[in-house]
Parts: sequence; C-alpha cells; structure tokens
Amino acid sequence: MASYKQQKLDPSWDAIVIGSGMGGLVAAAALAKYGGRRVLVLERHYTAGGYTHTFHRPGYEWDVGVHYVGEMQNPNSPLRAAFDNLTGGQLEWQPMPEVYDRIVIGDKTYDLPAGRERLRSRLKSYFPGEAQAIDCYLETLEKARKASDLFFAEKAVPGPVSKLLGGLMRAPFLRWAGRTTGSVLADITDNRELAGLLTAQWGDYGLPPAQSSFGIHAIVAGHYFEGASYPVGGAARIAATITPLIESTGGQVVVSADVTEILLEQSRAVGVRMADGNEFRAPLVISDAGARNTFERLVKDDCGTENWPVREQVRRIPSSMACLSLYVGIKQSASELGLSGTNLWVYSGPDHDAALDRFRCDPDAPFPVLFISFPSAKDPDFERRHPGHATIEVLTAAPYDWFERWETTHWKKRGADYEQFKQKFAARMQRELERIVPQVAGRIDYAELSTPLSTRHFTNHERGEAYGLAATPERFRAHALRPQTPLRGLYLTGADAAALGVAGTLMGGLACASAALGRNLVSKATRRDPGQSGMLAKSAA
Repeated sequence: MASYKQQKLDPSWDAIVIGSGMGGLVAAAALAKYGGRRVLVLERHYTAGGYTHTFHRPGYEWDVGVHYVGEMQNPNSPLRAAFDNLTGGQLEWQPMPEVYDRIVIGDKTYDLPAGRERLRSRLKSYFPGEAQAIDCYLETLEKARKASDLFFAEKAVPGPVSKLLGGLMRAPFLRWAGRTTGSVLADITDNRELAGLLTAQWGDYGLPPAQSSFGIHAIVAGHYFEGASYPVGGAARIAATITPLIESTGGQVVVSADVTEILLEQSRAVGVRMADGNEFRAPLVISDAGARNTFERLVKDDCGTENWPVREQVRRIPSSMACLSLYVGIKQSASELGLSGTNLWVYSGPDHDAALDRFRCDPDAPFPVLFISFPSAKDPDFERRHPGHATIEVLTAAPYDWFERWETTHWKKRGADYEQFKQKFAARMQRELERIVPQVAGRIDYAELSTPLSTRHFTNHERGEAYGLAATPERFRAHALRPQTPLRGLYLTGADAAALGVAGTLMGGLACASAALGRNLVSKATRRDPGQSGMLAKSAA
C-alpha cells in the first residue's frame, strides 16, 4: 500500500472504490477475482482497513474495531469460505476461549459459552424458572435470522427483479426488524434480569433494547452461537491478506488519498475528484464512505438530486452511538498477568436504556456499559511481535454532544480544556478496569483515550459514530439502503449497504460487487471449492 503523494497513478481504471474498510476491500477484491477488473482503492487515512486497522505505540499495538468474529471456527461456514476465497487462505483465525463473552450485571456474573445447546443449558441454569422463555427466545432468534437471508439477497438482485419481488423477499425479515429488541423481549419474558442478560451484547450493534431493531440483535447474537475467533497477527491482517488479490489484476490500494467529489455526467458516475483537484475516471464508482457521506457530501446538490428518496430516507435515520476507547499497555505478557481472551461486558444493572439515558444527562453518572477486550491474549502471534507486553481495550458509549465544542480543532491540538475533560474519563475508566481486572492494578505502563472526535477525524463520520447509520427499525425499512443507487455507475458498499460488523460489511461488499457485475457473487464467494477443502484438511493434519 503506497501513499497517494508518492504515486503517479493512471487516470483511468475499471473501477474506483472510495474507502478501504471491509466493504471497500471486499468489493474491490471480488471485482478483481470474479470480474478481472483493475480497481483503484482510495483511502483518506494513512493506513488501509477502516475499522480493521491497528495502531501502534512503542512496544504496543491495538485493534480499533475488530474484537471478535463469529462463524470462523467452522472451515465450511459461508463466512469462513468467503474470507478464505478473498485472502487465498492466508488469513488465519485463533478460536477464543469456550466462554467468549462474560457478562457482569451488578454483583452477578454470567458466562456465554460456545454452542447453541451449551448456551441454552447455561441460561436455564441461571434462570431455572424461565426455561420456557429461554426456549422461546432462541426459537424467535432463529426465525429472524433465517428470514434475513432473503432480505439481504434482495439487495443484490437487479432493479426489475427488486420491483417485482422485492417486497415479498423483504417482508418476512421486516416482521422482526421492524420492531425494537425491547418490544420483542417483552413478549417473551417479564424477568428484567434475564432480558438484561439476553441483550447484554447491545454494544456490538450500538443501540440499547428500546431503540435497536430486533433484526440486528438476532443477526449479531446468532453470529456468536458457535463461539468466536480472532485474526492471528491482529486485525490488520485482514487488509494485508485481501490487498494482494486486488493487486493481482493490476489494481492498487492507495492511502492518504482524500476524495472530495464523485464526478457525474448525465446522471452517471464517471470518476472522482481528489482534494488536490486531480481526477480519476472509471465506469464503476463504489463508495465505502457510508450512505450519509456518499449522498450528502460526495454527490453534490447541484446535480439535481436534492429530492432523492435515498437522501430523504438517510436523513430520517439517526447516527449510531459514539464511543470512548481507552487503550492500555502493560509491560508483562498476557500469560504472566493471567489474562484470557474472554471479553467482559460490565453493567451496574439490567436496564440498559435507563443507564444510557442517565449517562447522557450526567457525565459523572455510572458508565452505562464497559466492554473490556484483551487483544494480546486473543492473538497467539502477539508475544512474538511484542515480547513481554500485553494490551487491553476498555470501551463505553458517549454522546458526541459532549465534544461538539471542540470539533473545529485539530487532532492532537485541541487545547488544555479538552485534554482535561478527556483525562477525567480516562482516569475513571482505568480505575474501573483495575477494579474489574485486579491483577493489572498498579502495573499499567501506558494508557491513551480515544474520543468521538478521534473517530470523526479518522472515519469522516460527522458525529463520530462508530457504526454509521443507527440500527433502528427505520434503518431496515429504508429500501434505498442497498448497493444500487439512483445514479448509474455508482454503488454503495459496506455496512450501510447491508449490516454492521465484520460479517455484515463483508456481505455488503459481496452484494455490491454482485450488483455491479450483474452476477451472484455472494453464492460463489461463500462456497468452498473442493480443492480448497482438501488443502485445509491436509493443513489441519
């Protein structure tokens, strides 16, 4: 991956992708592998990968968005097959402990183990009087997940097919996605503690139960039924192993490349204009910048598109939550500290919506959630890269409004008042970490806090949102959120074209490439060929 300023790039390409997040890289790789296209990927950040990138400080490195991925343990799962197809099998996955998530609610601790039936049994051991409700919950979750297949398949079908059959394909999933998680859970159980446990992973999709779509809850919760894995070598290996496929057909991934406008001619996308005024042309332009950035910033108002349905629908959907992220480094290995790869979710009580509301109103209120991740304990290669060191990440939700007064300042130059405000949260989060994980108390060597302004700086999301458009019921009703756009030659990829998370953005990338080429690449990319299966079996032996 080279810097834009250090490259003399050809002016014409088969396709141009704006942004190198999972959605952008997957769309580019699929166009290269299945269409032979020569693709230029333009990334405004100084490194590729979007939320899959890592950053370094002396002796340490942290991921910024990939904390665990489901469905990788089974080499024959569609998601694992897609990764293997797009990386040539070069991306390895390390299974996390059997208990991948540990939930702490007040003074009670609950483990979520890998395996649907193990989970069912464990939940019933915690709530023996709620056995029927637990069975009903798991059955409801599975119904919603199965219904999502047609919903997402519809996003990749040609326009005429969508007009004819789209409503029928979307309707089964919208029966669930059109309701909030809280409303569906209320039909299943009136046990507040059980409901709090079943929705304790809400941080994985960024909205508490009363606001989130049950569709996204079902997709994410079910994604981890069989456990979770972590990329060997860290999250940056995702971009590193996908990029060679893009380059194999003459494509390039270029960083520090800021696109300011999508070029249009007669209602057709024909290329992009860079911040320095340079232009690149291609018959296919794919945006991984998010729906809001694409339709409100990159496509200019003077092209007669002010009243597009897609713009109206996007404006009705709020931004997802913003986060505070504390990155911690310790001069001892994870094994020496006794750290496992199990994630911790910590809550003061089971009412997630009330806790978040209190915190939004009062920054001194208890944190609504603390998610604690141990990347160095998850990655078997970390000790080789950083011997005698360990890393931890602590995340919580935080409203962008608290930081809005500094949004015109520059990264690392925001002033003493900002640093003081920021350090107040950093100190509190560190104290909570030392309380919850006592073996690290007094041993922390390095700690750095990222705020919603940091997210805004690096992702260009206007309000520092972590997940793009919020996963509300309205988001799933918005039919305009799909790879095809009203402009010929312009396609949307990534989370806003499908669903959030690593799996959602990967599928968004495949759906986008399918729409662009007019072929079903989703089925092709998620199917393992016999030769690949034999190679994996030989490797395992």
